[in-house]
Amino acid sequence: MFDWKWEFAWEILPRLVSATGNTLLAAGAGYAIALVLGLALAIAQRSPYRGLTFVVREFVEFIRSTPLLLQIFFIFYVGPQFGIRLSPWMSGMIAIGLHYSCYLSEVYRGGIESVPKGQWEAAIALNMTTVQKYRRVIIPQAIPSALSGMGNYLVGIFKDTPMLSVIGVAELIHTANAIGSEHYRFLEPFTMVGIIFLAISLPAAGLIRLAEGRVRRKLGLK
Repeated sequence: MFDWKWEFAWEILPRLVSATGNTLLAAGAGYAIALVLGLALAIAQRSPYRGLTFVVREFVEFIRSTPLLLQIFFIFYVGPQFGIRLSPWMSGMIAIGLHYSCYLSEVYRGGIESVPKGQWEAAIALNMTTVQKYRRVIIPQAIPSALSGMGNYLVGIFKDTPMLSVIGVAELIHTANAIGSEHYRFLEPFTMVGIIFLAISLPAAGLIRLAEGRVRRKLGLK
């Protein structure tokens, strides 16, 4: 029987709102790490040094082939055995950032490889350094092609933040479970968490599509 209690729902709403802020912070920090590290991994895979290229590609495949949950556990619980002691927050953000950087590296790589060969040749003809070539010519043209994938992974990171609850990070699922255990009522907290995720994910996906369309129109690609 559906036994929804509005008074209880309003009572727990402030705690869930606070947890939403924690969830957004974790997702934003993890995504920022993934954006920067992912680009570095993508460029490293195009290195003329075969040894570096091999190591980076194998690293990317290893991370992509293992569960995020395992990586969270490894950083938080195994790290101290090697002298690396991190807080649950730091462990979670590093794990998310590292995991998604490998996926974003493939998105970046696809965008970089979509840049016409003539643009590469022009950069070489102008005697640009590797940094100048990527910063001034390649990356500005690669980003529009990569925007869709980058946006999708942003939403994906947000939906994966509940995994941080396993190491005690007070995000939405962790807070909802704590509320349910305290009051022996799980209907309201978990239903509200689902609504909050939808309320953030759906508009975010729409805004990403709008941003992608605007960027492509500005560059004359659409």
